[in-house]
Amino acid sequence: MIDLETRRRLRQWFLDADEPEPGGYYEGEQDAQREDHVQPWWRVMCLTGVDYFSTLGYQPGIAALAAGALAPLATLVLVLVTLFGALPMYRRVAHESPHGDGSLSMLQRLLAYWPSKLLVLSLLGFVATGFIITITLSAADASAHMVENPFLHDVLAGKQVPLTLGLIALLAAIFLKGFKEAIGVAVVLVAVYLGLSAVVIAKGLTEVVAHPSLLGDWSSTMALEHSAPWGIIGASLLVFPALALGLSGFETGVVVMPLVKGDRDDDPDQPAGRIRNARKLLTTAALVMSVLLITSSLVTTLLIPAKEFQPGGAASGRALAYLAHAHLGDLFGTAYDAATIGILWFAGASAMAGLLNIVPRYLPRYGMAPDWARSTRPLVVVLTLVAAAVTIAFGARVDEQAGAYATGVLALMLSAAVAVFMTELRRGHRRTAAYFAVISLVFVYTFLDTVLARPEGLYIALLFIALILSFSVASRISRSTELRVGTVVFDDAASDVLSYAREHGQPLRFIANKLNAGDTAEYEEKDLEVRLDNHLRGWQTAIFLEAHVTDPSDFTSPVTVTAVRVGRHHILRAGGTSVPNVLAAVLLAIRDRMPTPPHVYFEWSERPPGANVLRFLLAGEGDVPPLTHEILRRAEPDAARRPILHVGG
Repeated sequence: MIDLETRRRLRQWFLDADEPEPGGYYEGEQDAQREDHVQPWWRVMCLTGVDYFSTLGYQPGIAALAAGALAPLATLVLVLVTLFGALPMYRRVAHESPHGDGSLSMLQRLLAYWPSKLLVLSLLGFVATGFIITITLSAADASAHMVENPFLHDVLAGKQVPLTLGLIALLAAIFLKGFKEAIGVAVVLVAVYLGLSAVVIAKGLTEVVAHPSLLGDWSSTMALEHSAPWGIIGASLLVFPALALGLSGFETGVVVMPLVKGDRDDDPDQPAGRIRNARKLLTTAALVMSVLLITSSLVTTLLIPAKEFQPGGAASGRALAYLAHAHLGDLFGTAYDAATIGILWFAGASAMAGLLNIVPRYLPRYGMAPDWARSTRPLVVVLTLVAAAVTIAFGARVDEQAGAYATGVLALMLSAAVAVFMTELRRGHRRTAAYFAVISLVFVYTFLDTVLARPEGLYIALLFIALILSFSVASRISRSTELRVGTVVFDDAASDVLSYAREHGQPLRFIANKLNAGDTAEYEEKDLEVRLDNHLRGWQTAIFLEAHVTDPSDFTSPVTVTAVRVGRHHILRAGGTSVPNVLAAVLLAIRDRMPTPPHVYFEWSERPPGANVLRFLLAGEGDVPPLTHEILRRAEPDAARRPILHVGG
């Protein structure tokens, strides 16, 4: 049996949201000024690079399958979109969202209230699709490289699903441990993988130079398939959507920006040094990847027979590994397989890190996830189970997951393009807005083409969206009577009113009022009604307490209490996400300032109960007295210290 102390420690370890370094990459507001969790930009580039650079493991094969002999030209189109579309777009996202919010925060700022929340929740479905499939597809491709290795094939053949599940479980174990050494591991993996890939590509280029007929045969094949140069160019453009997996990694690059070291004198709200270094990260990764994409596509297209790219072929999903074995021997090829397996497996780390940043940043703050969702380790368990289910559903087959992966990646890039376009348009930068409008249209075309060709990706995204919305609504309802106020601040005038009241009789009495005209007549009439309904005597002094709703779609907010005087009446006014929550928070804060708990007087609502429930959930109002009482009951278990409510009428 586990004793209570051990259980407490295990629970504290598992629910790690309040640890100084909980293991995830979520940067709270208080962390923006800290420097102990940051790394040089080139090291963080390696963490995002395990996702971005690992696509070399399967991208040349995808290009060959989609474009045939045109694969190098189609890859050139991909590189042009990368350098002149995705890169400038995400450089602006880095400027607008330096704390890891990604492009979602830009779209959220363009809308308000519930529409902004619903948009973010919907986009989170595509985020989940892109990042979860990154974990499962990369692990599946890593296991495919293990199975296809000549030294392991006989032992591992037919075991790709358990191998993939094992790799995902190992990744989860690292995150559960804390994942503090992730960047160091990523640096080693990226350095080894890029170095070995460069050797394979260089060897391939020497083979092409040594056999000039390869270029002639390639040119002849293209001429036979497309007689006119414009036909070659057009065909290369049309197959671009099939190659869009080569754009993965940009969203992850901005999501892990909290890890990027900036300047010592950076403004926490707009850290110029971090933004500059994040842009270096994005630019360097894009340039390195562009060179590798073009050269790898060229050598694999020229040196590998077309039939080997087909499903079941020796180069299917592992074109560079095929060349490594064929031209550098099985010993080097095995070393390259090991490096490829390592980086493909660890590609899931950047996706997991992205999810561990995105989920705590949005869902708990909206009240649309349990509070434990701020903790890294419970999220790791949930995300791992989801990844395992996806792996089993797809049978760990790489090709069948490519469409879902592309859908998730392209949806995020499309949202980023639209967010940048709308931001520039609102600022009056018409030329820049026009440029990003064109980029947005490119991603609209690419996204629609991908969805039409491989609709399973959209189905998975819609499933994730439905699950997120369902759990979000359930969580919001179950948490609706939590005390959702972080701090209560009284301005000088409000503090003076309370100080005076403290010295002139206890307990302190408040009359809850919904502000209408705000004139003397309103307060005189309300005062008379409440005193008659609640038998409040004339000599018992009462202060009016008013709450108004700022943004009911928010879950938590600080509350500032101000004071005014109308005629002979003192009024305290406060605003927040819901009237009952604001009243409860203010009453508890006043309770802490007074020798005895305050009393508050209400009138019953005349609306039907069902309508009041909806008004509370959607507009932050509703039947205020019982809701305020429930919030106070949950927040203060000791009835003797709880503010006292009176309801009449």
